[in-house]
Amino acid sequence: MKPLVKPRRLRHGDTIAVVSLSWGGLGDPEFIHKYRIAKERLERDFGLRVIAMPNALAGSDFVYAHPELRARDLMDAFADDSVASVFCAIGGDDTIRLLPYIDFDVLRAHPKIFMGYSDSTINHFMMHKAGLVSFYGPSVMAELGEYGKICDYTADAVRTLLFDAPVRHEVKPSPLWSDDLIPWDEANIGRTLTMKSDPRGYELLQGKGVVRGHILGGCIDVFMMASGTGIWPEVNDWRGAILLIETSEDKPSPDFVRWALRNLAAQGILQVLSGMIVGKPQGEVYYEEYKDAILSVLAEAGRRDLPVLYNLNIGHAKPTGVLPLGTLAEIDCGRRSLTLVESAVL
Repeated sequence: MKPLVKPRRLRHGDTIAVVSLSWGGLGDPEFIHKYRIAKERLERDFGLRVIAMPNALAGSDFVYAHPELRARDLMDAFADDSVASVFCAIGGDDTIRLLPYIDFDVLRAHPKIFMGYSDSTINHFMMHKAGLVSFYGPSVMAELGEYGKICDYTADAVRTLLFDAPVRHEVKPSPLWSDDLIPWDEANIGRTLTMKSDPRGYELLQGKGVVRGHILGGCIDVFMMASGTGIWPEVNDWRGAILLIETSEDKPSPDFVRWALRNLAAQGILQVLSGMIVGKPQGEVYYEEYKDAILSVLAEAGRRDLPVLYNLNIGHAKPTGVLPLGTLAEIDCGRRSLTLVESAVL
């Protein structure tokens, strides 16, 4: 796969555009306080200027009914050179409906930081098709608008990957995690997540030695909506890649994960990977069962050699970090470590 175009790093005073590309709940009256919380933090703690694109706060009913306007917000945010970065409001389940309205030439001509996770996996595949590095990381409504404060692990990841841009960076596991779910209600402003120790760190499910590859993937729940469309990467795009998978708050069954991975094997994708990294399941539901599903399919595909690093703080895990899609990373099986070996921004 040829190298992807990297965006410029974030700087103090940069403008961030918020988009609602899937569920539009950020603009609903009972939830819009989450936008205000995230906006204040991003401006106060990170020195950024935050704007909402015209339809981002139009409410869930309107946003659902108008995928073409969601896509227009994305296109306009990229075309506007005064906007340095595009942050997703939240995930959802129908970002794929934007596909007919995406102008990949516009994305390609205006590279900038794009960040989101979950259903935003679809948008990441769009960025990949356009030839751009993108960032699998926190959303405005959930992590950046978290009650109490942004988790330290998340805030540090944003600063390190989007602002500091180290040439080599070890993505360390969080020593703490949470299965706390604080209902989204203004009455809960000020409550903080209950954290507990996670002594396991990363688990090596199989593999040995040191492998390198570009990171590609996202939320495995969403893969089926992209597969077979123009944004689904070809087998050669996966060749030598480190596959990132994580599961959503829907907590798909181990059988679902098994079936999704069998689909990747049927496409010839598992056979050409250099490694796999797997996010901590939300609330650690199916924590052991997912491991069994992954290992069984890799055995079926003849990939008992494939290094698999498990229990990453990414996606729906709490806390969550940031991973740049399309840039080189290294799995060291002996150290059970994941290291980014190039800067993801310029």
